[in-house]
Amino acid sequence: MRLESLKPAEGSTKNRKRVGRGQGSGRGGTSTRGHKGAQSRSGYSRKTGFEGGQMPLQRRVPKFGFKNNNKVVSKPINLDDLQKLSEAKKLKEVTLQVLIDNGLAQKNDIIKVLGRGELKAGLKVTAHKFSKTAQEAIEKAGGSITVVE
Repeated sequence: MRLESLKPAEGSTKNRKRVGRGQGSGRGGTSTRGHKGAQSRSGYSRKTGFEGGQMPLQRRVPKFGFKNNNKVVSKPINLDDLQKLSEAKKLKEVTLQVLIDNGLAQKNDIIKVLGRGELKAGLKVTAHKFSKTAQEAIEKAGGSITVVE
């Protein structure tokens, strides 16, 4: 067997339909486009979602729901996260920059400290928002909170 003798399997390939190549081809004349109308013309391109004049799906299906453009989404950080961070990095103060540097928050996040878990270390915590339980737990552990505007 040599490279020039290779052929595809019998029946696996077909010749493409050569439209618009004269009457003798059997596909001349209108070249399978039918008579008149937009789709028979050159340069025609169908709009996305067009269903031949039938009411399109995106108009048949009802709209639902509501998206509030003014919603403020906070990035939650729990007390157990702060405890792990303070143990791992031997911290006494947790600022926004510390949270960003350790991958717990992004640069533009609004950070809210929540009260899940237990905080043993007396930390000085800086964030945008605090839940009541988190605030009580931090102060109970001997730490303090600072709210950033």
